Amino acid sequence: MNQKSHALIEAYYAAFNAGDMDTFLHLLTDDVIHDINQGHREIGKAAFAAFMDRMNQNYGEQLAEMVIMTSDDGTRAAAEFVVLGTYKVTDEGLPEARGQSYRLPAGAFFDLRDGKVARITNYYNLEDWMAQVSA
Repeated sequence: MNQKSHALIEAYYAAFNAGDMDTFLHLLTDDVIHDINQGHREIGKAAFAAFMDRMNQNYGEQLAEMVIMTSDDGTRAAAEFVVLGTYKVTDEGLPEARGQSYRLPAGAFFDLRDGKVARITNYYNLEDWMAQVSA
């Protein structure tokens, strides 16, 4: 385990859970690559900030049961966690939001460069989420 990389991912998720988007975005490279779950790839901190604005408007989420793994050389990391969420505002193309709660296992993979996140790829089971919010 690489301590610096582990601490970076811990700080990344601590900022997310605190809703501290300034710190959260500061931990990214300017050319960060974001692979959206079952979606497309976005490049750049501005695109990631816009994505997070939409997410924070539509969803209230906390990440729990965090397990972080890092490569020995510190260039890669992965995290497994559970998303505890509330669907607040209807997101385009998805079921109507009515304040539904959900619990969703998820994971993320990272490329790390110069003490920052250079790529984040998120994975979760969209069908599981759809079933939970449609119930």
